[in-house]
Amino acid sequence: MILESIFVIGIAIFIDLTLGDPKNRYHPTAWIGQLIAILTPIAKNQNPIIEKTAGIFIIIIPSLIVISLLLILNAGISMIPFDFISIVVSIIIGGLLLKTTIAIRGMEKHTNKVLESLDEDDLNKARTNLSMIVKRNTKNLGKNHVISGVMESISENTVDGITGPLFYFSIFGLSGAFVYRVINTADSMIGYKTDLFKNIGWFTAFCDTILNYIPSRLTGLIMIFSAALLHYNWRESYTIMIRDGKKTESPNAGYPMAALAGALETKFEKINHYKLGDGEITLTKEHVISAITIMKLTSILFFGLISVPIITTLSLIGWWIHA
Repeated sequence: MILESIFVIGIAIFIDLTLGDPKNRYHPTAWIGQLIAILTPIAKNQNPIIEKTAGIFIIIIPSLIVISLLLILNAGISMIPFDFISIVVSIIIGGLLLKTTIAIRGMEKHTNKVLESLDEDDLNKARTNLSMIVKRNTKNLGKNHVISGVMESISENTVDGITGPLFYFSIFGLSGAFVYRVINTADSMIGYKTDLFKNIGWFTAFCDTILNYIPSRLTGLIMIFSAALLHYNWRESYTIMIRDGKKTESPNAGYPMAALAGALETKFEKINHYKLGDGEITLTKEHVISAITIMKLTSILFFGLISVPIITTLSLIGWWIHA
């Protein structure tokens, strides 16, 4: 069980780093998003209590569907007559499925689109590409704030798109990773404090905040370690994370953002919301490339330093209980 789960994560990360994401029509996260998009207008109601209750089911229904499908798949694999073949099939399919919950290459791909637009001196196109990965209004952002938005997104999505799924897979298996992905996807779609979504999206926003509390802080710490290994300023990374980690509206997003800002000795700014870090506000393409490198190393270190110990500990506890 220990080695099986470790191999599943290893395969998932390897596939992601080498091949990236499948097209949307083959991607489970895209299907989850489509289901949420179908459920959302159904949940709309003039009565705020009904809307809030319906918001709970926007999470419950996709989660139950995902868990049911995974249980059926697991039952099918367990019917394979030879144990060795069953284990190999389970690891391969598990790795392929877990890969769909993480997006290291996907984040890099979106980032490169913004950088390519800036290289072409097409600021409007860069703003449009940035809007694909951030919630803020990008219409009037200058070049520096566009790059800041990219780097903030890299750090925040290191949790949402990598370490969060890995953390919950380590504890609950594929069901944990996919339920996390359901909640995170729903939060990106309806987790807004606007008149349109404040009732429907309250539950997904609440769940997302709870689920990311531990992964975000662990990720910040691993980023500091990554900064040290890559010869960036790990001391400043730690200092800024502790000082500025609570400055964002989200109680979680600020920790990896501040850790990255400190590591690269620069400053991130979301206009009229927060400033993270003490360094120069002028950001360059090289800062973004460094951020991507830190994200990749953080992903691998999180696997080795967080996921493996969790899997090993829980497996040994389970063995001890059943002994």
